[in-house]
Amino acid sequence: MNFLRGVMGGQSSGPQPSGAETIQKLCDRVASSTLLDDRRDAVRALKSLSKKYRLEVGVQAMPHLIHVLQTDRSDSEIIGYALDTLYNIISNDLEEEEQEENSQKQTEDLGSQFTELFIKQQDNITLLLTYLEEFDFHVRWPGVKLLTVLLKQQGPQVQQIILVSPMGVSRLMDLLADSREVIRNDGVLLLQQLTKSNAAIQKIVAFENAFERLLDIITDEGNSDGGIVVEDCLLLLQNLLKNNNSNQNFFKEGSYIQRMKPWFEVGDDNSGWSAQKVTNLHLMLQLVRVLVSPTNPPGATSSCQRAMFHCGLLQQLCTILMATGVPADILTETINTVSEVIRGCQMNQDYFASVNAPSNPPRPAIVVLLMSMVNERQPFVLRCAVLYCFQCFLYKNEKGQAEIVSTLLPSTIDATGNSVSAGQLLCGGLFSTDSLSNWCAAVALAHALQENATLKEQLLRVQLATSIGNPPVSLLQQCTNILSQGSKVQTRVGLLMLLCTWLSNCPIAVTHFLHNSANVPFLTGQIAENLGEEEHLVQGLCALLLGISIYYNDNSLENYKKEKLKQLIEKRIGKENFVEKLGFISKHEFYSRAAQKPQPSFSSPDHMMFDHEFTKLVKELEGIITKAVYKSSEEDKQEEEVKKSLEQHDNIVTRYKSIIRVQDQELEELKKQVESIKVQNEQLQATVTQQMSQIQQHKDQYNLLKVQLGKDNQHHSSHGDVAQMNGVQPEEISKLHGEIEEWKHKLELLQEQLKERDSLIESLKLSPAAGGTTTEQSSQTNKPSGPDVDRELYKEVETLRAQIQSQSTDIIKLQSEKQELLQKLNEIAAHGEEKASLKQQLDSSNSTVAILQNEKSKLQKEVAESKKEQDDLLVLLADQDQKIIALKDKLKELGEPVEDDDELESGDQGEEDEGDDEDDEEDN
Repeated sequence: MNFLRGVMGGQSSGPQPSGAETIQKLCDRVASSTLLDDRRDAVRALKSLSKKYRLEVGVQAMPHLIHVLQTDRSDSEIIGYALDTLYNIISNDLEEEEQEENSQKQTEDLGSQFTELFIKQQDNITLLLTYLEEFDFHVRWPGVKLLTVLLKQQGPQVQQIILVSPMGVSRLMDLLADSREVIRNDGVLLLQQLTKSNAAIQKIVAFENAFERLLDIITDEGNSDGGIVVEDCLLLLQNLLKNNNSNQNFFKEGSYIQRMKPWFEVGDDNSGWSAQKVTNLHLMLQLVRVLVSPTNPPGATSSCQRAMFHCGLLQQLCTILMATGVPADILTETINTVSEVIRGCQMNQDYFASVNAPSNPPRPAIVVLLMSMVNERQPFVLRCAVLYCFQCFLYKNEKGQAEIVSTLLPSTIDATGNSVSAGQLLCGGLFSTDSLSNWCAAVALAHALQENATLKEQLLRVQLATSIGNPPVSLLQQCTNILSQGSKVQTRVGLLMLLCTWLSNCPIAVTHFLHNSANVPFLTGQIAENLGEEEHLVQGLCALLLGISIYYNDNSLENYKKEKLKQLIEKRIGKENFVEKLGFISKHEFYSRAAQKPQPSFSSPDHMMFDHEFTKLVKELEGIITKAVYKSSEEDKQEEEVKKSLEQHDNIVTRYKSIIRVQDQELEELKKQVESIKVQNEQLQATVTQQMSQIQQHKDQYNLLKVQLGKDNQHHSSHGDVAQMNGVQPEEISKLHGEIEEWKHKLELLQEQLKERDSLIESLKLSPAAGGTTTEQSSQTNKPSGPDVDRELYKEVETLRAQIQSQSTDIIKLQSEKQELLQKLNEIAAHGEEKASLKQQLDSSNSTVAILQNEKSKLQKEVAESKKEQDDLLVLLADQDQKIIALKDKLKELGEPVEDDDELESGDQGEEDEGDDEDDEEDN
């Protein structure tokens, strides 16, 4: 202790040594002292000096401290001092007075340099990992803090060392199971630094059961009501899941999404939220968004969306959405989260459409949100979030788009005025005095029309009453009227985006737009003028709208055909100037920002110019319009002809696809029937085999009886039995003969049907050759042959099935009769005392039996031949089916309509006349 007092500047009569000299003496002491106590005191003194004299301690003492870690493992106290000292010299967390004296940059450079010096030997990190396995608090805790600061300073390098270290990540995962909260909490901070931007480590941590442990900690700490530990766990979960598809799938498959639901169970009293609760809930919402982000693979996103619906998480979020007293930033983030949970998922979109706000009377959540969007008193970020929610609700949702547009159509508008609809709110925002409301309403309405030509045509029916006493005008006309009045740039950009979306791929809307004679002169005037830079966006969008009016023009208006519009551009604007103005759009920085992600993200309302989906439309149309403007009239005509031929080809392809689809269904049914017949046939064959084996057993038994009868020298027999036996067997023989005659007759009938089928095939072969000269009547009589043949085949299959069934019955009868015969033979054996006297009758009966055996074998052969003939007939029928299908295909190739559609049976004379005329021309 005397040594420590002297070093630390205790009272002394001599001059005080400088800090560097003191540190040097301490380092010498650490290096040279043989006593552990002296080395421990020296390291403790270095620790106390390491904050004030950070540079000096770091430069002089680091090698000695590392040596202590390597050699003094048995003493936890000196190891703890060494780890604390290294933490102080590497960490940039200086005292306030130190921060005043040194610049932040110098501080960061110093920590980074000492970190490089420490990790230069990778064994130092491996050594540090071994100390993290120590249970002693004074070793484990400073070890955790030191590794955390090393990762902060040189993250990628330290991550790589830990990654290649055996069980390196697993050792760190054990920190989450430490019963001491301070180590567990600092372990969470360590894993935060470890998992930053390293997918490999993120996967290892996830498979080390990190999700289970972190969710348990969040639950134990009170979910959103918890403290900063909950925040740290949520940040670590974000590191593990963000941009890591493997971990996201593992999180979903592990049913961890269901455990997120309790996070969002907020009470009715939402007043007085603490700042920590707001932070926690904000991070929880962000974590949900990580799982359903539009940048994730579509399959992964959709599976997470479905899981969130089934576990009730979406319903819980909608409850927060409609609750009162929720802080504004939480409400905004909840809207954004709900947006991405429902985006592109029909099931979730349908649920969201059914959500009502707890008002009197109840209003749909969509209507309540749109009220906020068009209300200029609401915060800007909230209005952006509502717009995003509306866009996500309509994304790939034709049903939702139709519901929104229907609220604008005359037949569905509520005449009583008791309730406000989504369409009325959009129209109100579209024509309000607030330019931001104009822009949001225009973009929202454009999303209701996205990739939906039917609704674009429906929206042309919308009429607006602009003022009392004046006739109503169409919505399209009102948009162009406001556009020409010279309103704010933001308003005009929004209206132009709406018009471009509306007119693209909708020739009828283009015709309506061109029907107003003032529209084209306005557009050409805007494009031709040399306006300031702030007007470049408007000029580019006007050029795009005019280009859409050319490309999707169906030439139904004489004064505004494609060629005339292109001539107008050349005279008033110039093609090069037009293309240059068109290029203003994609070159603008606002366009580039909007193209990055679907969510509207603007630093200020003035920057709100482009919509993400509209940037896709511009990218698609820019090159097409440029080509269309430079095309000649001849090229336009050729293109129109190509379009028509393609449409005809598409119609033909669609028609044949439907035919093929029907035939595929029929083929599947026939395959199923064939499979069932095969199964039945196999069962029958098994039955026949079984019966044959039984007959053989009966023969063996009969032969055995015969041998036994031969050994007896008695000649007695029963006349009644012989007479009975001789009386029954001829009946059986005659019955079998009758069955054989019946089978022969059936075979003759089937052969006649085959001959008829052959003649039908020959007639089908001759019909293509005579196709050019056949009359309408003959074609009509030939067409139904396909389905008739199929019906006959089906009947024949049913007949064969019935015949096989009857054959099975007959075989069973034969078996029972043979059983009776065996019983009779047993009765003969029972009368042994009379066998001797009737030996002669028995011999004659034996000869009779032999004759019957021969006849039975003949009958069995005939039955086998009959079965073989049936199998051959089935093969012929199958071959004939193939021939008929092949002939149908040939007839189709030759243009003969042989399909069995309902339309042929209805006898539509007009279409058949056209088909026959075309076939005649092709054959001629």
